[in-house]
Amino acid sequence: MTEQERQIGEEVVPEDELVEEEEPAAEESAPAPIHDESYLRLAADFDNYKKRVAREYLEVTARANERLLNELLPVLDDLERALEAAASHEEAKLEEGVQLVHRSLASLLERHGLSEIEAEGAFDPHVHEALLSQPGEGAESGTVLQVIQKGYRLGDRVLRPTRVIVSE
Repeated sequence: MTEQERQIGEEVVPEDELVEEEEPAAEESAPAPIHDESYLRLAADFDNYKKRVAREYLEVTARANERLLNELLPVLDDLERALEAAASHEEAKLEEGVQLVHRSLASLLERHGLSEIEAEGAFDPHVHEALLSQPGEGAESGTVLQVIQKGYRLGDRVLRPTRVIVSE
């Protein structure tokens, strides 16, 4: 470079003060693959974690279903006995058998947190489903007149709303 090329405006810059652009050293680019490897390792670990959690969730769900089904087997046995009584035309035993099955199943479901939603009084859209509205003699507007299908809740969650007829 000549002396004239080193001039900036009117000022002359000595050669030892010139700053030339340096290319990045090869050493600085070497750590990048290490970072990439650790990122890939972390991503693989996270993917394995997600797969393990999904597998454990399926196992827990299967065990819970197994336990519930195991408790339902006696109800199935009672129902089969009631059907045998119906086949031999023993009406008293049939009615008794069906009542036994109903009590067993209701008790089992109650032990697992299922409760019936009360339908008495005013219509509540959070727990009731109005199928029909009709004039009710002596009933206030929005009062439940008749239950078409019982509703149930599991803990605080509504599994099935009570289907009702509401007064106009």
